[in-house]
Amino acid sequence: MNPTGIIDLPCKHPVAETVDRLESVLKSKGMKIFARIDQAAEAKAVGLTMRPMVLLIFGDPRAGTPLMNRYPSLAMDLPLKALVWESADGKVWLSYNHPEFLQQRHHLEAPPFGALARLLETATQ
Repeated sequence: MNPTGIIDLPCKHPVAETVDRLESVLKSKGMKIFARIDQAAEAKAVGLTMRPMVLLIFGDPRAGTPLMNRYPSLAMDLPLKALVWESADGKVWLSYNHPEFLQQRHHLEAPPFGALARLLETATQ
């Protein structure tokens, strides 16, 4: 696991297309999209520049609520987040919290969201 607890996956598509693909995959699995924050657009709105960067906040309250009831601190990291961003060299990345990081951080019995990691990977292809 990366020391910061973050997984960075390379993406084959531009930021906006990758986020669209991710949103579509998540919705097809019954996930709720709570927010889509275009960080670059927000920077532009106040006269600043930023490479493309979009934060997607998503989850399934049916799955998350029982977990938060059992492990209240998990609410610090739920709903889940995925960041799609363009690096200085023009590559696009999808970043998210490693399930084992969440397990360790919140003292969970087992790593949560393992299947979700595989789902996020499909959006990068």
